[in-house]
Amino acid sequence: MSISHAPPNPPSTDISGISGPGHPDRDAFPGLQPVVPVSARRARVPRWLRRTTGPLLLLALWQLLSATGVLAPDVLASPGRIAQVGWDLVSDGSLPSAMATSLRRVALGLLFGTVTGTGLALFAGLFRIGEDLVDAPVQMLRTVPFVGLIPLFIIWFGIGEAPKTAIITLGVTFPLYLNVYAGIRGVDTQLIEAGESLGLSRWGLVRHVVLPGALPGALTGLRYSLGIAWLALVFAEQVNADAGIGFLMVQARDFLRTDVIVVCLIVYAFLGLLADFIVRSLERLLLQWRPTFTGR
Repeated sequence: MSISHAPPNPPSTDISGISGPGHPDRDAFPGLQPVVPVSARRARVPRWLRRTTGPLLLLALWQLLSATGVLAPDVLASPGRIAQVGWDLVSDGSLPSAMATSLRRVALGLLFGTVTGTGLALFAGLFRIGEDLVDAPVQMLRTVPFVGLIPLFIIWFGIGEAPKTAIITLGVTFPLYLNVYAGIRGVDTQLIEAGESLGLSRWGLVRHVVLPGALPGALTGLRYSLGIAWLALVFAEQVNADAGIGFLMVQARDFLRTDVIVVCLIVYAFLGLLADFIVRSLERLLLQWRPTFTGR
């Protein structure tokens, strides 16, 4: 009878801690090399530097074209000229006052639009009768360009602040409605069944299952609505405005001041970027339970 003996376990060759040619473990295993992850071998560039490289290169190209005369000042002012004009507008108080007026208009329109869009989406998403009554009219109205309703708003509300707020409200309502409604109807039915098996009431299902499941879509709709709000503000402040960033742009257009126009556009862009940053911070705070892919 032959007895086969299993070969003994080979000694461990974990050399992850070997760091230099004179290390004693490296001398014991001369043919082995430590394994270094690809991510560790790659040169690490700070993310803030990578994110600012593109805008800085664009700014340098813009300055170069202006300095060489390719871009004439009456077509597009140079970055240096725009920075000087921006400082002058801040110094005399006209730009901060205009920003405060525009922010107030956006805040009011965003508040009314969020309440309207979210309320309609909850009614249509949670109840079948709500879907029958609300969804079809909303789908019809959202295809109408809200900019085309400006003359009608002027007739209804006059030329004061009311039509400006109404334009922003209308621009915010529909994207928020669509995303919240889709988020509610996109909740997994198995989660609903699990909640029912645990004895949750209808309100308990809505509170603990449906609304948390719809929250990612709602925040996406809020981000999109903020972008639409700033776009609507540009059109709203063309309606007989006597204050605001749009009013500065109208005055600059009449006097062919491209530098002031670009300053106002930059302010619009930074305010929109700030609003988007706030919503993304809310996403990280409220959606900690949802691990997502962040890129490699």
